[in-house]
Amino acid sequence: MAESSFALVDEELTFATDEVIVSKTDLSGRITYANDVFCRMAERVTSDVIGKPHNLIRHPDMPRIVFKLLWDALQQEEEIFAYVKNRSKTGKYYWVLAHVTPSYDQDHKLNGYHSNRRCPDRHWVREIEKLYQALLDEESKHENPDQGISASASLLTKILDEKGHSYPEFIWTTMEGL
Repeated sequence: MAESSFALVDEELTFATDEVIVSKTDLSGRITYANDVFCRMAERVTSDVIGKPHNLIRHPDMPRIVFKLLWDALQQEEEIFAYVKNRSKTGKYYWVLAHVTPSYDQDHKLNGYHSNRRCPDRHWVREIEKLYQALLDEESKHENPDQGISASASLLTKILDEKGHSYPEFIWTTMEGL
């Protein structure tokens, strides 16, 4: 059965606020390391994830524009914070506040990416769900995925401009007090 054909289950998995989900990938996004919390939340064993594309945990409720923002930042060798809804192997979901950074070898050459994910504040998850639904709705209006991402990016920019924030500023606002 293909990964994308697993049925979704409307059941949320949670992890403790003092736990951190950690994974590392190579430059193409293939997993090179996953800690036990990652594996537990993904409902997989380490051998199931090493060498696989990190998007194996991508939930279809995630707007594509969020991943474009993530990859754009990483390709500029910048860190990024984002709220992400992930999917476990059994189709359940879990929310994380992700902090993704470039990784470098001993010669300071970019060699991959490192992601730490923490348990997000429930208030902000509810707010992010509304935002992500609006972005998904915009993306779904377009048959061409690139056009959908572009339209979603325009909507996100409009929403953030109304709040007087850039994307990073918006995410930092949600993290105040954590």
